[in-house]
Amino acid sequence: MTNYHVNKGDTIAQVTRKLHTTWKNIRKNNPEAIGRSSRNGNWFLKEGATLEVDNSFAASLDQARQSTVASVKEAPHVSVVGARHRPSQARRRAGYAQTKAHDHGQIRHTVQPGETLWELAVKRYHVHLQDLMAVNNITDPRSLQIGQVLTIPQPEQPREEQVVASWYGKDFDGKPMANGETYNMYGNTIAHKEIPLGTRVELQNPETGEKVQAVVTDRGPYVAGRDVDLSYGLARKLSLVDQGVGRLVMRIL
Repeated sequence: MTNYHVNKGDTIAQVTRKLHTTWKNIRKNNPEAIGRSSRNGNWFLKEGATLEVDNSFAASLDQARQSTVASVKEAPHVSVVGARHRPSQARRRAGYAQTKAHDHGQIRHTVQPGETLWELAVKRYHVHLQDLMAVNNITDPRSLQIGQVLTIPQPEQPREEQVVASWYGKDFDGKPMANGETYNMYGNTIAHKEIPLGTRVELQNPETGEKVQAVVTDRGPYVAGRDVDLSYGLARKLSLVDQGVGRLVMRIL
């Protein structure tokens, strides 16, 4: 077990990333250290509380990072020649074609040569590795097989929360975003470290009442204490350009 002292300003997302654990783990082991807002229903960590965290997730994460690519023992007819090289555009299209949306927002993914559980969880679908393993009854991340169909869990996201927002502009204009599209500094787009790409959100400046809708298209910000990076255009609409950083209310649509 690992102990962590909750500091002022700590958010659930920040602490789960720092401790390499999940919100489910924290809630299970520390019911006295969490609370829920009567105003908006959001969960929060109590300042000054001490959290006890199970280290099993961190161990699984380290193991998965070091794991080999998906085994070909159970798929003798699948060619893996050149699997370490960058896949062709046709192959990428074929891979994405095998990822299908199902009922209730579930996503199923067919494992391709060269893929690992850690890469699928952290880099592609942005979910916790432990949750991906639990949903698919996987105890050893090295047991992944080519052709295996995985159910991708949807990360728990609070419907509404206060966030610290900054913005990015012309230095990144025209450059590729995390979703593969080109960044438009005037577009209604935001960067977030965890919310799935393509998620629609509503942002409001509580001081001015200004409100906008946006889509998560990029990853970031990577500055401590900040939760969201706005496009320059959104920052203008929310009166944040001059001050650079400010608090907003974000609601997932």
